[in-house]
Amino acid sequence: MSLLSALAPQVNTIASAAEATAKTARNVAKTALGAADEAAKRAKIKETAQNFESSFLSVMFQQMSAGVKTDETFGGGQGEEMFKSVLTDAMSKQITKAGGIGLAASIQREMLKMQGLKEQ
Repeated sequence: MSLLSALAPQVNTIASAAEATAKTARNVAKTALGAADEAAKRAKIKETAQNFESSFLSVMFQQMSAGVKTDETFGGGQGEEMFKSVLTDAMSKQITKAGGIGLAASIQREMLKMQGLKEQ
């Protein structure tokens, strides 16, 4: 019996183990990529829902303040008209950041359902 034929079973065993390890590594990589992709989807859905709530609040605040007259002593003028929308946008973003009115959470739940993802 030659040395090569004596080592053949061990070489085959090592090759099989290496192949199984490579297959396991590929499966782990796929799972990790899938989890990262799902986490990215969840983050994007949350961001989108919060942006929608912020936009909704901004429009609501603009409509609420449209009929309010300001005192000329402490307000009014061209500057107020120009920056009123900036103020309402900033207020709506801060309200959403602080938890909002619950609209973002509802939208996020529905978007997760539409994507086939479970709530966490």
